[in-house]
Parts: sequence; C-alpha cells; structure tokens
Amino acid sequence: MSTEAHDAQTSIFTRMTALAERTGAVNLGQGFPDWNGPDAVIDAAVAALRAGHNQYAPLPGVPPLRRAVAEHQRRRYGIELDPDSEIQVTFGATEALASALLALLEPGDEVAVLDPSYDAYPAVSALAGARTRPIVLEPPDWRLRAEAVQAALGPRTRVLLLNSPHNPTGRVLDAQELELLAAACREHDIIALTDEVYEHLIFDGRHIPIATLPGMFERTITVSSIGKTHSVTGWKIGWASGPAELITRLRNVKQFLTFAGGTPLQHAAAAALALPDAVGAELVERLRGKRDRLAGGLEAAGFAVLPSQATYFLTADGAPIGEHDATALCERLPDEGGIVAIPMAAFAADPGGPTRSLVRFAFPKGDGVIGEALERLARWTDARL
Repeated sequence: MSTEAHDAQTSIFTRMTALAERTGAVNLGQGFPDWNGPDAVIDAAVAALRAGHNQYAPLPGVPPLRRAVAEHQRRRYGIELDPDSEIQVTFGATEALASALLALLEPGDEVAVLDPSYDAYPAVSALAGARTRPIVLEPPDWRLRAEAVQAALGPRTRVLLLNSPHNPTGRVLDAQELELLAAACREHDIIALTDEVYEHLIFDGRHIPIATLPGMFERTITVSSIGKTHSVTGWKIGWASGPAELITRLRNVKQFLTFAGGTPLQHAAAAALALPDAVGAELVERLRGKRDRLAGGLEAAGFAVLPSQATYFLTADGAPIGEHDATALCERLPDEGGIVAIPMAAFAADPGGPTRSLVRFAFPKGDGVIGEALERLARWTDARL
C-alpha cells in the first residue's frame, strides 16, 4: 500500500465523530439526515423483503432499478441509456467511483479534482497507484477559472473527477464552467467521472450533467445514488451510467469488490426513482429552511457565512472572530462549545491555503438538534467576550 493510501485510512469524519462521542457534542460534521426517507420508499423496501428479494442480485443490478435509472436520465436530462449495457448498480456512489478509478488508472497516472474535494477521492486514487491534482476553487465564490484547470492538467492526467453539486462547498457549476471542463477533456483525451449524488438537492442554480455537453457522453461515467436524494444514506444503493465500453470496464472491477447485494433495497430504490418530482421539491424546501436557520445563527455568532447553492453543507469563516485556524477551532469546539464541525482544510490539497479559516457545518438535522447547536454556539460566543 502506498504511503498516501496508508495515511488516508483515518478520515476526518472518523476523528471528529469520535470527538462527538467523547464529549457529547452536537454533531454537525457528518452529512446524513435525522429523518427517514419517504414512507413510500420505506414501504417498498419492506414489500421487497416480504416478496423474497433476499438473495444475490445480478451483477449489473436488478432489472427494475436499471430501467428506473435509465428512465430518470431520459426524463430529467434527455440522456438515452441501454439498461443492460450502460448502467451498473453499486454499493453506493463511492463504490462506483472506486470501481471506475481502479478500472481506468495505472500506477503513475493522475486525476484532476475540484479542490477542496471529498476526502475519498485522493484516497481511492492512491489505491489505484495514481495521485490527484487539484483544480483550485477559491472562496468566497468557489468559481471555476480557466487558469486553475490548465494548472491541474499534465501529460499523465487520465481522469477528471467532477463533483457538482459540490461537496464540501455547496457550489453548483454553471454551463460556462462545465464547458470549460468539457473542452479540456476533449482536447486532452480525458475521461470524465462525475459524482452527482446531490443532483436534486439544489437551492439556487441548475444541475447540468457534463455528459449532456457535445462530445462528452462517450467519455463520461456518471455516478449517483439514492441515499442523499431520498434520505436513506445507510442503504448505499448507487449506480454508474455511461457508454457500454466504459461501464464494462467498471463492471469488471466491481465484480471482484462486492459482486452484488442489497437486493431488496435495489427494488425499493426503483420505487423511489418513480416518485413524483414534488417529493424531492418538498425535501429541498425543508433543507433550505434549515440552511437559512443555521446561517442566521452563525452570523449572529460573528462568523462570515459563505453562499451554499446545494447539498447538505454550509461554510462559515472564523476569521472575523479571530479564529484563523479552523482545524484548531474544530478540535477545541466540542469541548468548549459542545459542537462538532469539519475544518474545510481537511478537504484541501493545501491546508494552509485559502480554506484555512473555513469551517463546514452539516444542516440536515432535526429542528431540535439545530436549535440546541445554536444555543450552544451562542453560549460559546458569550463566553469569549
């Protein structure tokens, strides 16, 4: 195992969750909701269990889910897919991303990633013997710039791992930014691997899959999952879609990771994708209210709050209250304030760079949890005066 892969074994989430457990702090670090998914989705899982869907699924995934994914991509984005050859069901989006990277990369290759980036990206790239090169997004707007794209590309760049809507910043890339990336992929013969798990949790802006841009479908693997969009993160039912040649390569790796499983949940995921769009819209409005409530409390405590267009996350800058090292702040805050958050520097290639004073908070929590967190934050603020 490479040194980079070994060093990545203990994630920031593991460390901060342990702090939450030790101190009894309110955990606004890890992004998962405090509520169940829609009743219809839960009922579909129970029905699938009772119907006997409890053995191995086919390697590609159960046919109803593959058909549902194909219909979703056609209806939402106009992407036509063959459910048999162009869709692969996986244990969550991370397995889809890992299978793709292991299939596409050789030792010494490079992966271009938006930076800051979800911590699994460099870790899984390292398992393939590759390394990530950052496409640096800078606060407060996190806008993609041409010079950052060019700086990240080299002769060994094989994959662009694109995450939009973007975790950890909450940014939704627009059409101009996506075309900038697409042009780079076409020019340098790069495969785009897209993490779109927050595709429907958007408050401002519009999600555009890069696969819909000219010349991109044939070089794009699109990844998503049921967990975020339907509030069932523990199910770990995801999928990859794209041209048959790329999906075959991914499938050939996936079969030796977990082969197939979660059979009843795959059937329930098919039912979830068939729900009316209004169900998702209701969740977005619910999350928007929580985002705004948390933002108000952070601003009252003196933090500068950055915009969040999507996802579960809100970024706050501690510099206005004299907290210029967010990593140190997040290590103290569970004991001092009874709150767990994640330093944005944990997601950045350069921890001492522009993310140094930024903190990421997760807001898909119950009203009582957010209220308790804000009360603790106010007490912590008062104690500093």
